[in-house]
Amino acid sequence: MRRGCVSLGQVKCSECQRIIPYPERYLAIDEADGTMLLLCIDCALKKNYARYKDEKGERILTFLGEDIT
Repeated sequence: MRRGCVSLGQVKCSECQRIIPYPERYLAIDEADGTMLLLCIDCALKKNYARYKDEKGERILTFLGEDIT
């Protein structure tokens, strides 16, 4: 299950090991083996778990959607 979250403090990206400061967004993914993968915006975009879309004249970051593989 994928969830878009807002960092409340010292969250570390599982991929690049960068600290995700407050109030930056990140993606939490529950893995099949029971572990949780935490990805910063840059790593989520690189792995195609996130994308930007244009909605009502604004560019919006989304972690959810039917077009994301």
